Amino acid sequence: MRNRDLLREKMGVYFVIGSQDCNFSFERTVEIVCEALKGGVGTLQLRDKGSKLTQEERFELGRQMLALCREYDALFFVNDDVEMAVRLGADGVHVGQDDMQLRDVREIVGPDMYIGVSTATVEEAVSALRDGADCIGVGAMFATASKADAGEPIGPAAITTIRKAVGDELPIVGIGGITRENAILVMQAGADGVAVISAISRAESPKDAAESLQQIVRSV
Repeated sequence: MRNRDLLREKMGVYFVIGSQDCNFSFERTVEIVCEALKGGVGTLQLRDKGSKLTQEERFELGRQMLALCREYDALFFVNDDVEMAVRLGADGVHVGQDDMQLRDVREIVGPDMYIGVSTATVEEAVSALRDGADCIGVGAMFATASKADAGEPIGPAAITTIRKAVGDELPIVGIGGITRENAILVMQAGADGVAVISAISRAESPKDAAESLQQIVRSV
């Protein structure tokens, strides 16, 4: 059963990762995920782009991520791949503006799976709310090298504007170039959480990085 209050609570530190963020190492990816969850990551998203893994290896990576999320009481999302999300029994699926229509996604995943949507404008956010999204990712907040298609940075002020447009109905997470140093700006703008990739995956200690971000999120 979908619960937006629970989702809002779990989205404080939202970690996006795939094998491409770990030199295409299956084992290292799982290791970093485990450490990040120990550090307090509340939502984990599998985003395996340009992967060297086979489809079944990607599925196994997702399966192990889901198992770790269950162990650490975190939510598990799959990026873009609706069929894999259903096959894994994930908590949610995240889609972009160029992916399937939300109504089509809901028809496939059923009534209980969360659907997240990438947005960059008020119009996209309002459409996501109208079409049944459970949460939105807003970005890119800052310049980022993690996503080639992230677009020009729109800055934390965009979250404030979007929050006014959608109210408290949709949990909002900022994404794109977020670090320990600028995460506070995103939270102060009205986000419910911060989505990060390299801030955790490239940290010397993923666990410490996650803990640090969690402290920042909770301080607002």
